[in-house]
Amino acid sequence: MADPVLTARRAISVPADALVLLVGAAGSGKSTFARRHFPDEASVSSDRFRGLLTGNEADQRVSQAAFELLHQAIGSRLEAGLLTVVDATNLDLLSRATPLDRARRSRRPALAIVFALPAEVCLRRNRTRPRVVRPAVVRRQSASLRHIRTDLEGEGYAAIHIFGSESDIQSAVVLLTPASELSEPARPPA
Repeated sequence: MADPVLTARRAISVPADALVLLVGAAGSGKSTFARRHFPDEASVSSDRFRGLLTGNEADQRVSQAAFELLHQAIGSRLEAGLLTVVDATNLDLLSRATPLDRARRSRRPALAIVFALPAEVCLRRNRTRPRVVRPAVVRRQSASLRHIRTDLEGEGYAAIHIFGSESDIQSAVVLLTPASELSEPARPPA
């Protein structure tokens, strides 16, 4: 018999050795989702590496160095067979390419969880954050999600999950599954 709690919620199966790319605009809830559903040590973040380098997670001057460290951490975790959740906007192919390549080389599955919330929701949430992103940037990021499913489908993910509302996010349940249950690693782009 199915668990009634899970049937009322959206279950997302995540292999314990997977790469999980969180994709979405600033203020869409990626970091909150990562904190709620994944072990803290599994989450790697460009903001966190900026903070480690300068003491300020919003310091864009060190973005290149922060992303180099992020990619190194992604590769090391995947090589070790560890769950790796990438908490960054990941809005374009270039930002997703290196993590996906690391997953392929490590023969690990890649999943995308997309936070495609309306710009108004992201803007409202953004105003309550400690580090406010300029509204024009949030609008541009939100607009870039219009064709995200089509973009992601050709990149080789084992699964793509798209949240279109706050209730979608709140009803999600992440189920960590053994690494051996996945049938194939990330595939090269079509």
